Amino acid sequence: MDTTNSSIKGKAYEYACVLALQEIVSPVREIELEENESLVTARSRYEKDISEIERSEMLLSAKTGIEAIIEMEPKILEDGTDALTVLLQPDNVAKDLGDIRDVLIIRRDIQWEIGVSIKHNHAALKHSRLSNDINFGHKWVGVPCSQTYFNDILPIFTWLSELKANNKLWRDLDNKEDDIYIPLLTAFMNEFNRLNSANNIVADLIRYLLGSNGKDYYKLIHHSNHRTTIMPFNLYATLNQATTTAQPTITIPAISLPTRIIELAFKENSKTTLILTMNNGWQISFRIHNASSKVEASLKFDIQLIGQPADLFYLDREW
Repeated sequence: MDTTNSSIKGKAYEYACVLALQEIVSPVREIELEENESLVTARSRYEKDISEIERSEMLLSAKTGIEAIIEMEPKILEDGTDALTVLLQPDNVAKDLGDIRDVLIIRRDIQWEIGVSIKHNHAALKHSRLSNDINFGHKWVGVPCSQTYFNDILPIFTWLSELKANNKLWRDLDNKEDDIYIPLLTAFMNEFNRLNSANNIVADLIRYLLGSNGKDYYKLIHHSNHRTTIMPFNLYATLNQATTTAQPTITIPAISLPTRIIELAFKENSKTTLILTMNNGWQISFRIHNASSKVEASLKFDIQLIGQPADLFYLDREW
């Protein structure tokens, strides 16, 4: 699926979740939709840019996911008659503030909210970029990269800038893995290890990769094989609250977060992927790739959670 199509379906699925909340909650309490540009865009994607079959499947998937979240969050339905506000966050909130929650579910009267990160057919944690002027250390964990790192990557991105100026396509490059990916990943890996040796970066790295920005949230993932995954990230113990009249029917266990980095190394037999191994069962992959057919002076990571502790709870619901 190309990036544009993926973005369209992601926005459409956000609106499907809004509709699911309306359908499930409105018989019990008033719902207020905060009209903003994000809601207008998501509504348009859902109503105009996908097929009727896709709309039906997305709505069914969203209802399945929202019903599961309600089992963990009785405050959505229980305890009072005040209104429930639903807000779609602008995209720049994730980029500028590190808050990846797409949908906020708010009860202002009791100063309570939860957030949901919406994913359509992918479960990536981040799509972070590397370039000649991106200081990933400062951006990710608050510790600036060394001049050694920038010296190492300068020839790579200088060459990419020249290729871009000549309108080259990635398919024109015979050995992009050996000439670009491996040296760039090696420079990244060496700098990451330098940062980790000099600083305790684990907590900040997890906050960045999970996109929590100090906020707990649910990740809701639509799969085209008629399955919805619901994954709570309850890092600060603010999810799964009881009301005065009801307990959650599903209890979320506490998560054993990593406290130290064991290794960052190339995946076996791979020229494009690094594997970060941490204690307590955490493992994350960093796959570098070109996000466009045309050569650009930056490259993008696809960052995935590939190993997780047994107490990182999730639900798979069929629909």
